[in-house]
Formats: sequence, C-alpha cells, structure tokens
Amino acid sequence: MARAFVFPGQGSQAVGMGRELAEAFAPARHVLEEVDEALKQKLSRLMFEGPEDQLTLTENAQPALMAVSLAVMRTLEREGGVKLADTADFVAGHSLGEYSALAAAGTLELAEAARLLRRRGAAMQEAVPVGEGAMAALLGLDLEDAQAVAEAAADSGSGSAREVCTTANDNAPGQVVVSGHRAAVERAVALAAERGARRSILLPVSAPFHCPLMAPAADVMAEALAEVILQPPQVPVVPNVTAEPTSAPETLRRLLVEQVTAVVRWRESVLAMKERGVDTLVEVGAGKVLCGLARRIDRDLSAQPAGTPGDVEALLKTL
Repeated sequence: MARAFVFPGQGSQAVGMGRELAEAFAPARHVLEEVDEALKQKLSRLMFEGPEDQLTLTENAQPALMAVSLAVMRTLEREGGVKLADTADFVAGHSLGEYSALAAAGTLELAEAARLLRRRGAAMQEAVPVGEGAMAALLGLDLEDAQAVAEAAADSGSGSAREVCTTANDNAPGQVVVSGHRAAVERAVALAAERGARRSILLPVSAPFHCPLMAPAADVMAEALAEVILQPPQVPVVPNVTAEPTSAPETLRRLLVEQVTAVVRWRESVLAMKERGVDTLVEVGAGKVLCGLARRIDRDLSAQPAGTPGDVEALLKTL
C-alpha cells in the first residue's frame, strides 16, 4: 500500500479547531503554543473561541490551518512513533496547505511556516481592495469549459480595459473555481449556465486568490522566501503549480512564489500520486474537504481524515 499525506487549505477553518487535539495530546498543545510564540499572538485562543469573522481573516486562517495540521503530525510522531519517511510516499497541500506539507516534511521549521503564512495571508488580502475581486465555483464543468467561460467573461467587460477572470482551482472533475475582478467573475457565473454548469456560486472570500491580481503578494513572498533556509523534504512534495513530485529545495522555493498567482492543480496532483502507486490519502488537519475531493477524482482511492483525537487514534491503528 502506498500512502500520501495531504494538507487542507482555506475554507476548512472553524471556531473550535484544534481544541480537542490540544486537550487530548501534549504534542498538539505544544505546537499551538509554538505558533502563538512565533506570531506573538494568541492565535490558539482565536481558534478555540472565535469570533468567526476574525478567524476567517486570511492572515489568521492560513497559519491556524497549518497549526492544526502540524499538531496532528507532531502527535503522530511523538505519541505514535510515526516517521513520515516510513509511512508516506508523498506529501501535498491545497494552496496554503503546501506550507503545511513542507513543514511536515521537514523543509520548513514550524515557526518559520507560521510567520510565512501570516505574511502570505496579509499580502494576499492587501493585493486587491476588498470588494474589487471575487471567486466563484463552477460546478458541473470540466477544466476546459471553465477556462472558456473565464476567457469569455474577461473579454466581455465594458469599455476597452480587459478585466481579469481566470481559473484558480482545478479541484476535481466538475469542480473548478474562477477568480478575478468581481464584475468579470459575476459574468462568468452567468455564462457558466450556457456551458452546462449544474450550479455556479460566488464564494465567501475576501480576495481573488490564485489569479494575476495577486502579483503584488507574489512579490512579497519572493522577498520573504529568499530569507528562509529550505531543507530537502523527507519525502517528495507534489506542488500545486506543476503537479509533479520534487525534492529540490530551490524548485520548491520558486514554486511557492509562483503558486500565489497560479492555478491550484489539485485534481492533477492527486492523479499524479495515484499514477505513482498511491492508493490511500490521509487528510492531515481540519475538516474533510480533501477526502471528499479524492473520491470525486478517483473512486478507487481510499481517503482517511486525521483531524480529531478519534481520527488520530484510528489512523495510528492502521500505520
């Protein structure tokens, strides 16, 4: 059996996240304390108690999700004697989850990952004024049709200025997200029905992630990542940008910068791991979004959540 550990992205956060892990396992509690110290903020209290509108701010949600994922990993290592190199063949993360994957694989130190995600979240929020950008999920369209919708929406703006609307997330068959200027994304929602979309919905996000409008945030991350030492990962990483495994630190550094404006090629990433023998995905962290996507991408894949104490105990019995 070949296994990959995968790490969730934004949208999986919820008030109360990490509390049960911290209460049940000392290693998990220590991870949250370390993240609090790195950020000079009681992020753990915000995770446990809310308020929700503060937790969902990009600059808080991103390090919070990484913290829960690493709390699970540290618990597996310290309580269960699990060694990543012995139990997983690959790691991958959805958007910010790529930082969690790199921290889990030893490429990034935990505190460094937290600080990078705080900078990433703030830079992404600042790149586009609130209200000017949007994202929408086009359900029931394949990638090619979604790209055609985005292209048509970008081209049909008023006046001579072409607005941005591009595919941002290729999550699974029939689930593609577009991102860009709000007016263009709203046009994409309207146009998608003509292409046969089952449903199209604007997403409750505060910025248009993974599109060219995020270029200022990519510049910020290029500077931030240039200051960080990256170690070779314990197992190959499948980056969002290429959907091809790599263990080269400088390649990973470059792709983390590109990832800010590039498409999250999650469907292809999962298939790339399956083609290399992976038959089981373990979703390490909050929620079960990636487990659901795995079943839509390939029904032969087994997917197992690892985000609660019960999940962790069940996982340790299978490792």
